[in-house]
Amino acid sequence: MKSQTRMGRVAIVLIALACVFSISSKSGAQATPRPMNFMDVMEMRTVASPDLSPDGKWLLYTLSVPDWKAGRAFTDVWLASTDGSSNREMTFTHDKNETNPKWSHDGRFFVFASDRDAPPAAAGAATSGAAPAGGGEGAPRSRNQLYLMRPDGGEAARITDVRDRVGTFAFSKDGKWLAFSAGRAQEQQIWIFSTAELELGKAKQLTKHSTPITSWQFSPDSRRIYFLSPDSVDKADRERLDKRFTVRIRDQQSPAVHLWALDLDSRKESRLTSGTDYTVSSVTLSKNSQWIGFRGGSMNRYEKGTDAPDYADLYLLNVESGKIERLTNNRDISESPLSFSPDSSWIAFSASDDFKYFYNDRIYVRPVAGGEWKKLGSNFDGDVRMGFWSKDGHTIYSTVGTGATTQIFAVDVATGTAGPVTHVQGAVRAMREDDPEEDSEVVLLSYSDPISPNNLYVTRIETLADQNAWKRVTDSNPQVTAIQLGKTEAVRWKSSDGAMVEGVLVYPLNYEKGKRYPLIVQIHGGPAGADTLGFNGRYVNYSHVYAAGGYFCLMPNYRGSTNYGQKFKMQISGDYYRQAFDDIMTGVDNLIKLGLVDENKMGVMGWSAGGHWSNWTLTHTNRFKAISSGAGTMNWISMYAETDTQLNREFYFKGKPYDNFEHYWNESPLKYIKNAKTPTLIHVVEGDPRVPRPQSEELHMALEKLGVPTEFMVYPGSTHGIPDMRNQMVKMVSEYGWFEKWINGKQAWFDWKSLNDTIKDDTRRPERTSEERPADPN
Repeated sequence: MKSQTRMGRVAIVLIALACVFSISSKSGAQATPRPMNFMDVMEMRTVASPDLSPDGKWLLYTLSVPDWKAGRAFTDVWLASTDGSSNREMTFTHDKNETNPKWSHDGRFFVFASDRDAPPAAAGAATSGAAPAGGGEGAPRSRNQLYLMRPDGGEAARITDVRDRVGTFAFSKDGKWLAFSAGRAQEQQIWIFSTAELELGKAKQLTKHSTPITSWQFSPDSRRIYFLSPDSVDKADRERLDKRFTVRIRDQQSPAVHLWALDLDSRKESRLTSGTDYTVSSVTLSKNSQWIGFRGGSMNRYEKGTDAPDYADLYLLNVESGKIERLTNNRDISESPLSFSPDSSWIAFSASDDFKYFYNDRIYVRPVAGGEWKKLGSNFDGDVRMGFWSKDGHTIYSTVGTGATTQIFAVDVATGTAGPVTHVQGAVRAMREDDPEEDSEVVLLSYSDPISPNNLYVTRIETLADQNAWKRVTDSNPQVTAIQLGKTEAVRWKSSDGAMVEGVLVYPLNYEKGKRYPLIVQIHGGPAGADTLGFNGRYVNYSHVYAAGGYFCLMPNYRGSTNYGQKFKMQISGDYYRQAFDDIMTGVDNLIKLGLVDENKMGVMGWSAGGHWSNWTLTHTNRFKAISSGAGTMNWISMYAETDTQLNREFYFKGKPYDNFEHYWNESPLKYIKNAKTPTLIHVVEGDPRVPRPQSEELHMALEKLGVPTEFMVYPGSTHGIPDMRNQMVKMVSEYGWFEKWINGKQAWFDWKSLNDTIKDDTRRPERTSEERPADPN
């Protein structure tokens, strides 16, 4: 970051509304809704890990509640009735996490993982040296152990005491066994309980494989466990890390991973795949346990990274004969994992149309025994991906982006046609569970819209189209009912080439017709993505905070976005910025023409591809007063080698840079940097693998040398987004303050005092009992 003097010890811009850093009220009900503030964004809660009871009457899930003072979220297990009548918190640990609850086969109890008994010094720390799972009284304990609990409440009983953390766990389909993995990453093996003896806590080690088990699952008939394991382990390489020779070797060679079966009666292992033709991942099983699908990936060390699925193909293994059939042979094309119909007679997967890179996704089906592939969904100009089968196998249900919404589509296996079942003005996604009863088809949905944060809903296939028939079973963020939100709608306009473009528009609070307001253009990432009418409550855009400060926010779905057809998505290939930039600017002009926006008070922000277009905007117009560029590219030539993915760069920029330097350079904002005049705030994560820090360094150095006002925020981490709460807050506060300074003429834009004041000395929240804690999340 640049000089502390320029930042100053001055009063922080608090988005022109009171108490923007105040901790949210514990009560979700207030007489008069108040504007959204930064802390509201930080305190948004998340539901995850849903698991329906066998009778379909109850849903286990987790609720993650951010703790601002602790700087992280803590997760508890909740239990809701699927008729919407009850929603109870089941665990109440202090500064610990309960995760991944799973029902027993008979629904009498459930099991979850937790770090509740991990000593602070040992929690999350790997122990040195090999140690058996199920260590004795003095064994050091790690982060996660397994616990058993009954749905009527009571204390959870710990059932494991492993030395090196519990990994994944699952019940067998017949309900007789509970298995889990345990051990250090390079030593993990499988352990197993008889469910009749769970409370005795006596797990037995099931595997003693010569190499670590990386993933596993029970067969549907509960007779076997299938697992993946590498063919070898480089012990010297592991030892050098223990001895702190910690150099990271780029694209280090790794052994093939192969598929094994373990018979639960004989306890004998058998190898199912071998050789160096491919490495195995993404294993799926037919419900009759007679077929196995898997992805066979490239053994080329340089094709095992982010682009690995594009270099893999699908295979089908006959369990009885051991025969393996290669199903696809598509270089540079990614296929979804193989899916089996409920009666195990059909197989399906999704991949790009006619296996051409970046074409619309289609579903391909054929009889499992063999035959021609049939393509489904060709009548719809958009991506139709594999979802879940109807019980009779006649229909595949798919989550589909269309315009500024996502819907559930039904794909007819016989006719191949796809069409919408839902017609929501929001974002809905199917989270299908196995049928809890033979005669029911229960569907679990996640749904959000502009005024409703994401929650889980239960319905049946026959009522899927009727949103009023859905039963909401979670209430993740009831505090939102006490917050005034900006009116949000989809808007359309004509671009420079006559094509219609759509975006999402958030109005300022208390909007007055005829009055012009400042505008922030918020450009989504991807670029193969789209902004939809879901709830806007993340640190990336936080549009409702801007609405509280009197801004319009426009989120344009520019050329290159998904949800608008194949031509719209692919049109920027070979001409990356030009038409998309016009789409954005004509959207801005449309708002000015409608009398909504003050053209002298506009800013642009974006992250990832949104940062790319922010940088292009910086070098191609001076109409904006301020820009915030997050993880944006400046130089596509250097970016090609720095990033963790190359195939999509080659698609967008006409091949490799070594064959087309001129085109790569012509599409680089750095070429036009001398045009830049707009004050620009830059953000990047230190170890971002997708758009690495040097891209932001190139922008910052150029602006500094050219005398353009700039500040540069570098956040710790090794992810594409900002990983921690504290720095997510810094991003929002600094960004908002930057716009306030350059758009609205505020004197100061950032200082640390007000942020520091949000963290008091009493950083630990008090322990609460089940009686003291509310029945619903607040």
